[in-house]
Amino acid sequence: VQLQASGGGLVQAGGSLRLSCAASGLTFRSYVMGWFRQAPGEEREFVAGIWRSGGSTYYADSVKGRFTISRDNAKNTVYLQINSLKSEDTAVYYCAARWDDRDYVSRAGNDYFYWGQGTQVTVSS
Repeated sequence: VQLQASGGGLVQAGGSLRLSCAASGLTFRSYVMGWFRQAPGEEREFVAGIWRSGGSTYYADSVKGRFTISRDNAKNTVYLQINSLKSEDTAVYYCAARWDDRDYVSRAGNDYFYWGQGTQVTVSS
C-alpha cells in the first residue's frame, strides 16, 4: 500500500493550495480517507475526513469554511483544497486511510491504517 501526497509549497497568507494524495495497493473505495497535519513542536491533528463514497465530509473547527476535502474513487485520489491560508496552517500535511464498512470518520490518527509521507505547506505572512 502506498499513499503519495503532493501539492504542498510556499504560499503567501490568503493564498490557496490543492493537495493530492494518490493511493495504490488497496481498494480505495473501501477506505475512509483523512487529512492530518503536524506543525513543528506540535502534535499531529485531524484536519478533514471523508466517507468512502464522498457523501459526507468532516472538518476540524479551525479549518471549516476554508478547507474542502474531496475524493475521486475512479482515480484513487483524495484532495484537500486549502483557501485563505493563514500562518498557523504551516505544517506537514499527511493523508491517511482507514478501512471501515460503516463510514466512521475517526479524528484519531491511531485509527488509520495507512499513511502518506507528508507534504510541506508553508505560509508566509
